Amino acid sequence: MSGEKKILVLPGAIWQVPIVKKIREMGYSSIVVNPAADSPAFKYADKSIQSDIFAKQNYLDAIRTMHIDAVLSDECDIATRLIAELADSLDLPSQGQDMAELYTNKVRMREFLRDHNLPCPVFQTCHTLDEALIFYRNLNKQMIVKPIDSNSSHGVFTIKTEAELIAHFEEARSFSREEKAVICEEYITGTEFTVDGIKTSYGHTCLAISEKKHYAYNENVAYELFFSHDNPNFDYDLLRRTNDQFVNLSGLPFGLTHAEYKFQDGQFYLIEIGARGGGNLISAEIVPCMSGYDNYEALIQMALGEKNVKQPSIAPELKKRCAVLEFFDAPGKGGVVKAIEGEEFLSNNPNVLSYRFNFKLGDTIQQAVCDTARIGFYIAYADSRWELQQLMNDIQEKVKFII
Repeated sequence: MSGEKKILVLPGAIWQVPIVKKIREMGYSSIVVNPAADSPAFKYADKSIQSDIFAKQNYLDAIRTMHIDAVLSDECDIATRLIAELADSLDLPSQGQDMAELYTNKVRMREFLRDHNLPCPVFQTCHTLDEALIFYRNLNKQMIVKPIDSNSSHGVFTIKTEAELIAHFEEARSFSREEKAVICEEYITGTEFTVDGIKTSYGHTCLAISEKKHYAYNENVAYELFFSHDNPNFDYDLLRRTNDQFVNLSGLPFGLTHAEYKFQDGQFYLIEIGARGGGNLISAEIVPCMSGYDNYEALIQMALGEKNVKQPSIAPELKKRCAVLEFFDAPGKGGVVKAIEGEEFLSNNPNVLSYRFNFKLGDTIQQAVCDTARIGFYIAYADSRWELQQLMNDIQEKVKFII
């Protein structure tokens, strides 16, 4: 590893495999830290360290002797603050700990929106159930209660009655990591969207936008993200401007971004935003597919402190392209999986970029209670909305789980 750039990657789970592969493709070395001995990214790393990523005392001394040139992560919200701390302690290019706090703490996000006169729901930080009940009564409408700094929809509940708030408050608070409190806020109705982009020296650029659909039995968990560069029903140019404004005003120096918005009363309301790429291979596969821009190459270059990053843009020939991240659902209310039909259709179709089943034959599958409980997904694309819809119909018809 001597003589070449060395990049520390945390963690080393399945979603970090593409960035570790990209590091090798660019001719650099990777050091990956993750708790499990069989961590997926270890296979592609030049060196692996088995440790809880937050137990810095286990690996920081070793890292210092390796003379690391960059620290990065992707598709992992909980690593954002740690990456900034490590980069700062090693005197390497960093997003900054203040930025890491802003982009992981939902209260900070809301305060930033309010202070900059951006669309913001009515909200309050609540440390006790009594505080939450008083806020709910004063709000006098449907409410969302969520942990301050959790991820993957853990502990997020839609509240329509006081009884529901009483039932879910402690569970929501239990998922807050840094401060044992929740954020209570008015429920923004309307369609939800994701926006993935990148912040470079050119400013922030939005590269992929999706319209989301949610399970009927759990409105806080999405089953479909349909990506397109325009939408006949919504003003994506306004959404891009809204998202660019937040990131550019925030002062984020560099990095990938993944945001969620809802549209209500002619405005896009930020639900949350992370200084990292979207999970389930959104940043790894969908963003480059939709834009033609190598966002991972740019991220690695910026983490190394390089200045000659290519200006982000969407390739003109891809302006009509569409892609989808579609999550599978358990038949009925679930059961034991006896067979999977149609997998060969997924594996043999050139327009299916990836697919994954989070179970095997004999496992019990059920409806999704949070993002991480979804049973699998596929990613597909086509050069028109109509072609992609036809492919999605074919997959729905052919891929079946027999329980």
